[in-house]
Amino acid sequence: MRVSEIDVWVVNVPLTTTFASSFEAKAGTTRTVVRVRTDDGLEGWGETMNGRPTAALITRIKEQFIGLDPRATAEVARRCAMVPFFYGYIGYCALAALEMAFLDLSCRAWQVPLHLYLGGAARHTIPITALLTRGAAGNASKSDLPAVLADKAKEEISALGFTALKFKGSVDARFDVSVMGALREALPDLALRVDPNAAWSVPASIAAGRALDPLGLEYLEDPCEGLEGMARVRSEIATPLCTNMCVVRLEDLAPAIRMNAVDIVHADVHKWGGVRPTMDLDATCRIFGLGLNFHSGGELGISTACHLHVAAALARLEYAIDAMYYLTAEDILTERIAFSDGALAVPQGPGLGVTVDLDRLTFYARRNAEDGDHTP
Repeated sequence: MRVSEIDVWVVNVPLTTTFASSFEAKAGTTRTVVRVRTDDGLEGWGETMNGRPTAALITRIKEQFIGLDPRATAEVARRCAMVPFFYGYIGYCALAALEMAFLDLSCRAWQVPLHLYLGGAARHTIPITALLTRGAAGNASKSDLPAVLADKAKEEISALGFTALKFKGSVDARFDVSVMGALREALPDLALRVDPNAAWSVPASIAAGRALDPLGLEYLEDPCEGLEGMARVRSEIATPLCTNMCVVRLEDLAPAIRMNAVDIVHADVHKWGGVRPTMDLDATCRIFGLGLNFHSGGELGISTACHLHVAAALARLEYAIDAMYYLTAEDILTERIAFSDGALAVPQGPGLGVTVDLDRLTFYARRNAEDGDHTP
């Protein structure tokens, strides 16, 4: 079994709502999709972040994998060890797509689901987080937004059965605190989180954190930039701090632990460069008593399936994971991953357990060709 062909697409898929954070507002998600084929007719699929720049890098490096046994995923990592050094974040994204496709192909050849390759599933459904953004409030005035967003959240929790909710914050810490207060009043028993994507200053983060402490949030995610800033905030507030912005590779863990800067780290197979480093991250977090959860960057069905398999195989899963999949209006799969009662079902077929619809893939690739990438 040898790799004979690697194909790459970039797709734009619409969301059901405008996704607004402190730095962007978008109505769709852009993803890079990879297919690996072997000389004996097998194929595997991968998906990752950052659209055309990632696709260009994969195209540039893919020839070195032609002729490789796709089951040798450690060899993929060795051959590409310097890619993140030269290409940074996009390098990690490119490696994640290739590794995902190789794992999908290998597990299909062995006729086992990915979670069994990772040691077996500790759970077969994964609770996910309701994601609330200012886009859900439509044209409501800023003064009305907290109440409107709280009503929207209450409706969604009642309809879809989520056990946790994250509000994507803004550059205005006081406003975000008012939204969280309205959410706590409307949803007194729900696990709540807020994520301003490091848009607040350290003093504003401390003030906001102290105001949020009585609300009993699960965590405050990336209120400010950098480990130094996070450590200062952590020393002044009671609410746990989570990050997917200042601990983004294994080398960041040692200083984060020494500085007592964070309590929870977000995993993401795309940002961390694949399944293997994500499992390493989980093991390290367990050793040092840190919590672990999953970041979401607008995944379609291929990547969502991968995150579900990894989450299923972890010894512990203490939080409802972030997953924007339920907000996608369409997918590139023949059948969407099952969602009910606030949870996604872990696919049980071989490999990632999902099947790509080539017609849909081609359609959404044309969307990207015509419109360009959505913002990251």
